Amino acid sequence: MTTAPALHAVLGAGPAGTALARELATRGHRVRLVDRKGQGPAIDGVDRFAADAATPEGARAAVEGAAVVHHCVNVAYHLQVEVMPRIQEAVLAAVEASGARLVVLDTLYPYGETHGAVMTEDSPWNATSRKGVMRAELDTRYLTAHAEGRARVVLGRSADFVGPGVLNSTLGGAVFPAALTGGEIPALGDIDLPHSYSYIGDVAAGLATLGENPDGDGRVWHLPTAPALTTRQILAMVEERVGRPLNLTVVAQPRPFGPFDEVFMAEYAEMFYQHTEGQTVDSSAIEKAYGLTPTPLSDSLDATLAWYGEFLAGS
Repeated sequence: MTTAPALHAVLGAGPAGTALARELATRGHRVRLVDRKGQGPAIDGVDRFAADAATPEGARAAVEGAAVVHHCVNVAYHLQVEVMPRIQEAVLAAVEASGARLVVLDTLYPYGETHGAVMTEDSPWNATSRKGVMRAELDTRYLTAHAEGRARVVLGRSADFVGPGVLNSTLGGAVFPAALTGGEIPALGDIDLPHSYSYIGDVAAGLATLGENPDGDGRVWHLPTAPALTTRQILAMVEERVGRPLNLTVVAQPRPFGPFDEVFMAEYAEMFYQHTEGQTVDSSAIEKAYGLTPTPLSDSLDATLAWYGEFLAGS
């Protein structure tokens, strides 16, 4: 008798969760994609499911029957410090009760200011910002739960996203629509510093791989990330592709601009150091361990511009 593929529950149907659900389905897994509404375009091989993972009962329903749970839930930027710990509590309790493995999509925030040093999984956690300290506390709880045998957990850290479907990123909705239409593009901080970006497809591939390989549990991994270029170099690549000079506006200090409204920028101010020092991610550990190769940035930009062209045409 043929055994049915294990169920992977993906919590959060934003760009990362949606890309991950697609990736898992193409790998032959059964996939449940969870958000509060359970609605959205059909994805081959993916079942949409409505549940609020921030509540104990919602988290339990979301993970029921799953062998692996992928936590890709995010919330509005100004609500993160308040809401993300509540989501963790519910999700961690649910997987502790069910026995499912937990794969967590994480950020670079726990490292805090690195003064331009390359970030590896061994970099110290020196965060002093509210959101950085919060993320570091969450990660400590995840890893403690694993070390104490209460849950099987692995964390995958990503740089800023770029790619199809990615709107809320410094290389997202503030850049590509304006590049394609001639509008103003914010040049945040010092654009001559290196800045790593993780292609959303590579984020999905990395998380899926961690979900398939329990030997990687109990630690932090950097998800596949292409070698860092300066923001100016990246914008020049965009400029070459759209065939027109980009209309850049220097934003040397955090202030509202374009899609970055006053509420967002007030919260982002403490994180603006990411644009005044180099942000370079080394993902060689996961590449060597599991044979993953980051998508070249040139290919990532091609795919992103193609998606935004279709997005603008349909809006």
